[in-house]
Amino acid sequence: MKLAITGCNGSVGTRVVLAALEQGHTVVGLDSVPCSEPLATLLLHKNGHETARFAFRRVDLTDFEAALTALEGAEGIVQLAAVRTPLTGFRWSLIADMSCRNVVISWNILRAAAELGINRVAQASSVNVIPLVWTDHHDFEYFPIDEEHPCRPDEPYGLSKVICEIKADTIVRRYPSMRVASLRLSWSLPSREDALRDDPTRRKNDLWGYVQEDSAAEAFLLAVAGENGKWSGHERFFIVAPDTSANEETVELWQTYWRHVPLKEEKDLSGRKGFFDCSKAERLLGWVHKNPGK
Repeated sequence: MKLAITGCNGSVGTRVVLAALEQGHTVVGLDSVPCSEPLATLLLHKNGHETARFAFRRVDLTDFEAALTALEGAEGIVQLAAVRTPLTGFRWSLIADMSCRNVVISWNILRAAAELGINRVAQASSVNVIPLVWTDHHDFEYFPIDEEHPCRPDEPYGLSKVICEIKADTIVRRYPSMRVASLRLSWSLPSREDALRDDPTRRKNDLWGYVQEDSAAEAFLLAVAGENGKWSGHERFFIVAPDTSANEETVELWQTYWRHVPLKEEKDLSGRKGFFDCSKAERLLGWVHKNPGK
């Protein structure tokens, strides 16, 4: 399958490119900045056949016509181009600009896909559609959190991701042949150990979530290239490891920090089970989180 991977220079994008090539896909990497060192190495050192399966184009995806041209010939799109997180110290005006860029890029990609007849898209959303790290008010209704949980962000980054998901609802309504997955990624890292902190209080606002980066890449490829017939239209999926990135038992974390939040019926937080329920991704995509060496 010929895949266009936007935001290919990012930490997640790079892993998706490498995984896609390993699976035999042809990849066009798109980004607004020059090709990153790991991907440039692919261009410089692969043999002729392998080089032909990866190309890089520098493009401003906030420009619709540029996006349309860059995506021509693709059969599927992994949409990762965005300002990933609002960095500490940003003024609200800059954070709002970041949010606007994310919203414009996502629409340009979805609209271009529709016009070009590209019917398979997987786009990066975020666990922050549920108010987490940058919110002033946490209103968790239950644990573990699943795709039915209300999304009520009170900051621009989470809002931008909710809008991206609503746009996907809109595009498949008008173009019913399209299939779009919005993957609500947690903190993507090489390993669980990278997410561990000595003081669990430092991670309480994101519920000690993480996702191993190669497992996250696998989720995108299953969403865009998988054809098991189990879903259509637009679906949202949480993509989070099944365990927490804390050494404490999950019940202890729950009782210490979030004891007022009830457990969903027939669910439990035994051992180090995580606060997110990703069973939908397993059921519809066939995605199961994996840690290296396990």
